[in-house]
Amino acid sequence: MSIGIKISLNDKLYLRDPQETSLGQNIIRHSILLIDEIGFEAFTFKKLAIKMGSTEASVYRYFENKHLLLLYLVSWYWEWVSYLIDIHTMNIKSPQERLKVIIGTLVYAYKENPAIDYVNESVLHRLIIAEGTKAYYTKLVDKENTEGFFSNYKMLCEKVAGVISEVNPDFAYPRALASNLFEMANSHSYFAIHLPRLTDVRVKDDDYEEVKTMLEKFTDSLLAK
Repeated sequence: MSIGIKISLNDKLYLRDPQETSLGQNIIRHSILLIDEIGFEAFTFKKLAIKMGSTEASVYRYFENKHLLLLYLVSWYWEWVSYLIDIHTMNIKSPQERLKVIIGTLVYAYKENPAIDYVNESVLHRLIIAEGTKAYYTKLVDKENTEGFFSNYKMLCEKVAGVISEVNPDFAYPRALASNLFEMANSHSYFAIHLPRLTDVRVKDDDYEEVKTMLEKFTDSLLAK
């Protein structure tokens, strides 16, 4: 799938939209690669600037701090997943089939190519699995929530919750199930790779099929009438 799109994100996440300039795109490209390489804790704008062959000051022209940069990357990914869900479920009438497609899209979104050369979707997927929760498991979450920083994630969960309610209108926890699908996909992928005794699924050579099967079994069991 090769399409040209521009991801729209909360403009409070950045000082200047990095998608609009070659320098900004370079910041996104190299920040994904560097966070994946050394981890978010060790990541700094100074190290990023060295990686880019630029200056630390140039990075600060786009992002106030590394936390907001991580939020930007996480938000970019979830907006991309939301877009893919819309595309893949557009002509599917059955809510059961739509939910199955949604789970597959969630697990395998990184294999889709949005024709945006400064985003390596496969590496970004690894970053989301390993670092994504650090964007909102913080002391600032309530303040940042009022700023709308998590609105795209919440809208994505609402979208999936709506399909869940179509599958079983009597199911009492559609939002909880929707958010758990996303969280479980990431946490159990992480466990499978790093802490295998915490899960029953296996991930090898970027094959997340067992994660997809697990999510399908959970939803089928919970939504059975």
